[in-house]
Amino acid sequence: MKYIIVFVSAILLVSCKKEQQAVPNSTSTDSVKVIKDSVVTDTSSAKILVETIPFPKEIKECSCYFAKNKADFEAEKYIYADDAGKTAYMKLDGKRLAMKLISSSDMEVDEELSKEIESDNYKISVKGKKIKGEEALLFEGTLTIEKPDGTIVIMPIYGECGC
Repeated sequence: MKYIIVFVSAILLVSCKKEQQAVPNSTSTDSVKVIKDSVVTDTSSAKILVETIPFPKEIKECSCYFAKNKADFEAEKYIYADDAGKTAYMKLDGKRLAMKLISSSDMEVDEELSKEIESDNYKISVKGKKIKGEEALLFEGTLTIEKPDGTIVIMPIYGECGC
């Protein structure tokens, strides 16, 4: 009888140690998954915060304006707008900016859209392909934002240009 009690106690003691070892491993994995926003594709450790803007009141006639995707475009959640000539508007790192357009392709002639914008803190490139052309021309493409420190963010855009 003593041997049976000792044997059962030994089995219980060994099984308790195995459970203790298994517990930390099972709690180290978390079932919650964090999904990053697809808007920012970051190529460095720093980030550039790109926020939505209302359509700029400064733009009176011809313009280009883009959102992250078609759904945001239809909901008027724009991340970029320009007056099709001189000034581009964005909200970057918490600040609304009016930046000088350096170059812009002629959207009426080209099937592709190309714009270059510069400010003291950012160099921005807009590239797109025409997907539909009626009164306004619809484009899909990419927006690339670069800071002097080497931070680069590339994101998809969807929007239109027209008068």
